Amino acid sequence: MDLTTMVLCAVAGFFAQILGGALGMGYGVTSSMLLMSFGISPVFVSASINTAELFTGGFTGILHFRMGNVDTVLFRKLLVGGVMGAIAGTFILVQVPGDTLKPFIAIYLFIVGSIIIYKTINPPIPRQVKHYIYRLGMLGGFCDAIGGGGWGAIVTSTLLVRGNNPRLTIGSVNAARFFVSFVTAVALLTVIPFGKLAVMIIGLIIGGMLAAPMATLLCSRVPPRTLMGVAGVVIVLLSVSTLVISITTYLTV
Repeated sequence: MDLTTMVLCAVAGFFAQILGGALGMGYGVTSSMLLMSFGISPVFVSASINTAELFTGGFTGILHFRMGNVDTVLFRKLLVGGVMGAIAGTFILVQVPGDTLKPFIAIYLFIVGSIIIYKTINPPIPRQVKHYIYRLGMLGGFCDAIGGGGWGAIVTSTLLVRGNNPRLTIGSVNAARFFVSFVTAVALLTVIPFGKLAVMIIGLIIGGMLAAPMATLLCSRVPPRTLMGVAGVVIVLLSVSTLVISITTYLTV
């Protein structure tokens, strides 16, 4: 763990936060893939990303609140469901390896991403946010805790498919993300000493903080349909990459 590692983590944090802050998804998956491609152990990757998101996610959430990108009702429901799911996920994590679930999550995200692209071409009729938000938050928090990423991809993508406003959806999901990260990070840091992750976490925080203002500005300025289209393409590409990595890892074991 040296200066080179910190710089690599900062680069990964910057690009991941651009996606996470502007699209409400992709931070965990993007940073995980980048860091693992740098040769960093998956265990350290998961722990450092969740801890770093306490800072980058919190900062981004505050910016979204200030720019009016947060639906308070949606935010509260996602917060409650997400925290409950994260608690369940971290409890089961010690018994069920996250890599076992990643291929299934990737297939689900590929389908959802494809639907979003279709809905971008054929705009959906907006629907009223109802009780499914709690269950969606629980699923997102659960999968994020177990797989090290996927909160935004699962929650944001599903909300967009149902016709919710992209700007308010992205802002609300980002704001609730902090609390999901908090629960997951606390659980992981009880197993892995913080000292071993400090350099990686600092790098991720620096990159994420630098990218956060740019990401929230994009969310406020870019037309909703454009955000939906980009989000769909990003989800499809990330899900395919995750699926390929999972299959390759399984075949080489």
